[in-house]
Amino acid sequence: MGCSSCGTSKGSKPGGCKSNGGCSTGGCNRMNTYDWLRNLPMADTESYCHVVEVSFNKGTRKDFFRNTTLQQFEKGDLISVEGVSGFDVGEISLTGEIVRLQMKKRGVKEDNPEMKKVLRYATDRDLDLRQQNKAREPEAVIRSRAIARQLNLDMKISQVEMQADGRKATFFYIADGRVDFRELIKVYASEFKVKVEMRQIGARQEAGKVGGIGSCGRELCCSTWLTDFKSVNTTMARYQNLSINQAKLSGQCGRLKCCLNYELDTYLDALQHFPNNCDTIQVAKGTAYLIKKDIFKDLMWYTLPGSTKQYPVTIDAVKKIKSQNQQGIIPEELETVEVTSNKPKEVEPEFVDVVGQISLRSLEKADKKRRQQQHQQKREQRPQQQAQGGGNQQRRPQQNKNTEGANQANKPQQQQRREQRPQQQGQAGTNQQGGKQQGGNQQRPQQRSGNRPNPNRNRQRDNRNDKGNTKEQQ
Repeated sequence: MGCSSCGTSKGSKPGGCKSNGGCSTGGCNRMNTYDWLRNLPMADTESYCHVVEVSFNKGTRKDFFRNTTLQQFEKGDLISVEGVSGFDVGEISLTGEIVRLQMKKRGVKEDNPEMKKVLRYATDRDLDLRQQNKAREPEAVIRSRAIARQLNLDMKISQVEMQADGRKATFFYIADGRVDFRELIKVYASEFKVKVEMRQIGARQEAGKVGGIGSCGRELCCSTWLTDFKSVNTTMARYQNLSINQAKLSGQCGRLKCCLNYELDTYLDALQHFPNNCDTIQVAKGTAYLIKKDIFKDLMWYTLPGSTKQYPVTIDAVKKIKSQNQQGIIPEELETVEVTSNKPKEVEPEFVDVVGQISLRSLEKADKKRRQQQHQQKREQRPQQQAQGGGNQQRRPQQNKNTEGANQANKPQQQQRREQRPQQQGQAGTNQQGGKQQGGNQQRPQQRSGNRPNPNRNRQRDNRNDKGNTKEQQ
């Protein structure tokens, strides 16, 4: 969930967020703590806190180390610290006076002689070695689960954390009861060639290590800031008038949500002025049973036998009816109150015929603007067309000369055709009269009006007519 610009630059600091190694949103690392004492000036260098808080494995584990070197470390620096028969690599999460407050909160003494020390800045070799050993963790989880299943142990390996130098491995497991894993440790040590440490965690701690998004849409509280897991039961949901639905009240760990504790104190303070012994009251219609208490409107909701309707009653009215019941008096009915909501009622829109009332000025303006743009484009194209037309005018005289020569060559043929038309009409008339006298029913097929004339047929007819004319002249 880190920033997209949190690339490391000089001094192992993020280059994008510019907050000295920490993102302002707190998403670059888990369990971040805001150092609100950072900008305070140091009054005395001797009383300065020489203990730093270092986070491992993306913030899932934090520990305190003594800075015996002469170097001043800042938040976000990668350092090498003392480990179990070796060294480990972590990231500094807090420095300065805020560390003393964190140590006091966790019950760690500053002058503890068993506190481990800071060795140096992490070198390239240390970082490469850590990366190689971290790559072994997924395979180690799968193999360790298979070994625990072979030994028939009722436990679940949740996570395996390797030390940076690869000499130690911590196995986090979940189990309902105590597990005898003496034989398991021997198998793990021979299988992975490391020193084995078994650490039992709960389901909520496992969810914090894995991480995720809750039903509220935010990151899980146990993976971002929550460290103390208090017990949660269904009575907390009843105090808050929540329906006992395990699917809605359970988190990703399978347990009841830790957020049920957040507003419990407020509800308990508000319920102090409600009567305690008013779960049932007697009226003329029967026994009224308490359904819920509304702390926001100071109302108590009851139901009557034979009805599913809920009746809101004020606290004073409930106390009055309860006192009458103790005296043996049964009132006629519950003194209900009308509950009015502050939300305005939604008015249903009525149907209105708006045909002809809608204005299309926006469309008309767009159409007018489009026409103006087209007209302007045409004006800009005119000078270009005129410039192109000057070059085409030089070619036109030659084309005209060619067309004139072709027309003069075709003139004699056109005159001959005009002279031959009356002769063809006369011959067609004599042929029709001759056909009628002979009684012949044969007629020449007429051309269809829709077809185009064939020039070859016209030439054949012209040749026949020329032959007939020469015979008549002879």
